[in-house]
Amino acid sequence: MTESNPPDTARRFDLVGLGECMVEFNATEPLSRAQRFGKAYGGDVLNALVAASRQGARTAFASRVGDDPFGAGLRAAWEDEGIDVSHAPLVPGENGVYFISLDAHGERSFTYRRAGSAASQLSAADIDVAFIASARCILLSGITQAISPGARAATLAAARIARERGVLVAYDPNYRPRLWNDEDAARAACAELLPYVDILLPSLPADAAILPGAPQALVAHAVVKHGEEGCEVWLHGERTAVPAVAANVVDTTGAGDAWNGAYLAAVLRGETPAEAAGLANRVAAAKLAHRGAIPPRNASVEA
Repeated sequence: MTESNPPDTARRFDLVGLGECMVEFNATEPLSRAQRFGKAYGGDVLNALVAASRQGARTAFASRVGDDPFGAGLRAAWEDEGIDVSHAPLVPGENGVYFISLDAHGERSFTYRRAGSAASQLSAADIDVAFIASARCILLSGITQAISPGARAATLAAARIARERGVLVAYDPNYRPRLWNDEDAARAACAELLPYVDILLPSLPADAAILPGAPQALVAHAVVKHGEEGCEVWLHGERTAVPAVAANVVDTTGAGDAWNGAYLAAVLRGETPAEAAGLANRVAAAKLAHRGAIPPRNASVEA
């Protein structure tokens, strides 16, 4: 261990995440008829950081936050969750907004207003070497890669720094076709990051289109999420199936993100991957019972 790569006990954060968090407006009917909305926030990496922080992990968020009327409140809410925002500064610009509504058949519908958001202006120049090196693990996402070429470059820069500084890299491909010009671009972004990944956290079948092979063949530590079928942990070629937990499904938004945060927090505090996956399944099930990306703090997690 060199002087520039401190031992885990000397690192300031357990988990640092890079990405975008947006303002959430949640309605219980189609947008064309909705009169009332619940306001919250959500973004895949930030959702995971909230879950990790609630599990006792020391967390931090790297982003750019627009100085519109929402910005200061977003940062305050994240700080209230125990997330360090020193590298998520207020900058000139607007924050992305998304709406969750129910269509005529009771299905969720998402409407986004995120083009040109402050977070999409992330670039490799925003990545602070010392900040990345202060973490035990960083969480990166295919959604962050998708929001702009600059954010994609920032993601790759963070991964490279993490590898150089002995920081674990966790990656959720989180493939969302609507964010990419085409599937080939998403596949290329995934492929460029995989050489730096220590913990791969895909969901199947959603991410299968952009992965260049079976997850367990790509990295030594992979956990494949299968939704209501549970997950499978792959560690150096050995597979452990972990069953899902029964859930009262109200809203699936953010469940996979909560899973990621709980899993990484548990692994980083020394639980086995199988134990961590069991906890993550319970945390995700608790999230499913609540609307929006972030469940209330008193959401019960079954023992």
